[in-house]
Amino acid sequence: MNDEAGETGETDETRIWVDADACPAVIKDILFRAAERLRIPLTLVANKALRTPPSAYIRSILVPKGFDVADAEIIERVRAGDLVITADIPLAAAAIAKRAHALDPRGELYTHDNIRERLGMRNFMDDLRGSGVETGGPPVFGAGDRQAFANQLDRFFADRRRH
Repeated sequence: MNDEAGETGETDETRIWVDADACPAVIKDILFRAAERLRIPLTLVANKALRTPPSAYIRSILVPKGFDVADAEIIERVRAGDLVITADIPLAAAAIAKRAHALDPRGELYTHDNIRERLGMRNFMDDLRGSGVETGGPPVFGAGDRQAFANQLDRFFADRRRH
């Protein structure tokens, strides 16, 4: 494991963790701007080197290649109240179990109320694929997804400021 940017230090504030290997570049750009604007620590975790803008708030962690290595790194470091950005349902479920929050890059906020259903559907689709059924992939990531993510991220932090 290798920190590619300087430590921002521990805070009592929400931190943002990004499952960065599959996160769309436009979502990373939104997150970079939000980290700077809100002065919130943002950490991208990936198994390949990432470009990040110079910032006291933004860093990346390079993990070894391997199945769920980045996910395990995020879960080891995440704490209650943090925000995890991921499309990986099991990672979102593990974050929620640690009392963190999880947001899909398409703008869906995972909660205690919806994560079991999402996990059940994911496992069902995985079983179908395992038995040879062609299920197709997710729809193409578009401008509507980008906007939904930006709106949900803004709502998330607006709610935090109110409490």
